[in-house]
Amino acid sequence: MQEERLMVNTQLFHSSKGALLPQAKATNHQGAPAYALSPRHHLAQLAATGCLSQTFYANAEAQLDQVLALAQQVDPAFVAKTAVYARSAGHMKDMPALLAATLAVRDVALLNDVFGRVIDSGKMLRNFVQIVRSGAVGRKSLGSRPKKLVQHWLLNASEKQLLAASVGNAPSLADVVKMVHPKPVEAWRAAWFAWLLGKPFVEAELPPTTRAFERFKRGMALGVASSMDVPQVPFQMLTALELSTAQWAQIARAGSWQMVRQNLNTFARHGVFGVQGMAEAIAAKLRDPQAVAKARVLPYQLMSAFVATGDAVPAIVRDALQDAMEAALANVPAFDGRVVVCPDVSGSMSSPVTGHRGSATSSVRCIDVAALVAAAVLRKNPSARVMPFEQAVVKLALNPRDSVMTNAKALASIGGGGTNCSAPLAWLNWEKAEADVVILVSDNESWVDARRHGATQTMREWAELKQRCPQAKLVCIDIQPHGTTQAAERADILNVGGFSDAVFTLVAQFAQGQTGADHWVGEIDKVSLNVQ
Repeated sequence: MQEERLMVNTQLFHSSKGALLPQAKATNHQGAPAYALSPRHHLAQLAATGCLSQTFYANAEAQLDQVLALAQQVDPAFVAKTAVYARSAGHMKDMPALLAATLAVRDVALLNDVFGRVIDSGKMLRNFVQIVRSGAVGRKSLGSRPKKLVQHWLLNASEKQLLAASVGNAPSLADVVKMVHPKPVEAWRAAWFAWLLGKPFVEAELPPTTRAFERFKRGMALGVASSMDVPQVPFQMLTALELSTAQWAQIARAGSWQMVRQNLNTFARHGVFGVQGMAEAIAAKLRDPQAVAKARVLPYQLMSAFVATGDAVPAIVRDALQDAMEAALANVPAFDGRVVVCPDVSGSMSSPVTGHRGSATSSVRCIDVAALVAAAVLRKNPSARVMPFEQAVVKLALNPRDSVMTNAKALASIGGGGTNCSAPLAWLNWEKAEADVVILVSDNESWVDARRHGATQTMREWAELKQRCPQAKLVCIDIQPHGTTQAAERADILNVGGFSDAVFTLVAQFAQGQTGADHWVGEIDKVSLNVQ
């Protein structure tokens, strides 16, 4: 009797490159296959970008719900460390305040340990109070310990910090003071709180800057303030007054680096650049490398200022912003070997990088930041290959000697089309090209190359490239992390979220083998909770 042979369906189970790659079991916002990040990694990426506003794919409420859910899935100590990291390294505002507020419910002892490192300004204090009062984290009252922490901030802040905190609403600083009832010991602080709340106060007991502000307002009312020096208060406290051009020039001279950067158009409207020497003075301030470093300016903020400046802002000032950009990107490393950087220029990248925030919406789009990263890498790595992509690779010649702003503008001008994250890898494979470091800058919402089963096409193309270049490393920078990626995390693949200049250092460390693929979580784990 002839033995019966059972044959498998070769069409269904045929050999395929990528067959041993991890299956993509999650889906992105386009419904295409993707890999899910772990809760710790996802929270870390969201903390790095700090987006709590409507983005191209998610509204603000969905972002908030996502962060709160992730914060519940990880241990409170990691939440505390993430809050510190997001504030100290990422320089974010909403996200660290939100994470600190969750600790007011979960672990007030940990909140006590990190409060001063996260809530380090009046703006952060008001953010924290507003988030707790909103009920978003599960309570609407501060509670005894958080209340004491807020009181401690108010009773130890300097006059300068208090004046800065008094600018803004929802809640105002006066609301916060009424809520927690601080009991000042110093006469000047008691007088200042009375002044803030509109209660009777003794002017002679006010601290010097606030006292000068009161005198200046009286001088304005009497018409004699034109000869008086402008008090060193936040300029928002002065905008309701009829200031002269010379007084606006005083404000510009005395303003902090960030304040000047943010108000170039305001100065132009008030004729500041018409005052002899002012354009040169402001340009000198903006391009000062030490001032740029001290301001902890993010590269995209400089791009925002450059994009937003109107025709009334002199060319010398606009050029100074380009010089400041070069200074801000001084830590962009030169990578060893063959570098390929791939900015996503698809249609979804046209949304504001910090989300839709009404009148406060950033003029900088995701595509601008992707282009900025690519241009910065090219600036420090002249032999790097830049491969912008949408549905396919877009050919564009860039001059590495051009400024970062110039090349970023050229890249950002070619946006549109669907998203295909595997396109640049497929092109490299078609060419049989070799690479040592490939940097992909995208929102990871790839759908053009979607497959029904198995690994994503990005992973398949990367596996093929690795056969030619076994030492190659892939870095996926996600501009607006939504919890999925097209390349599964492993020893040769790094997923990083955010757009701060710290990203460049981390990418360099990874490329040189100094840190592992889990570095983002690892960096947060390094944060000490014992330092006050």
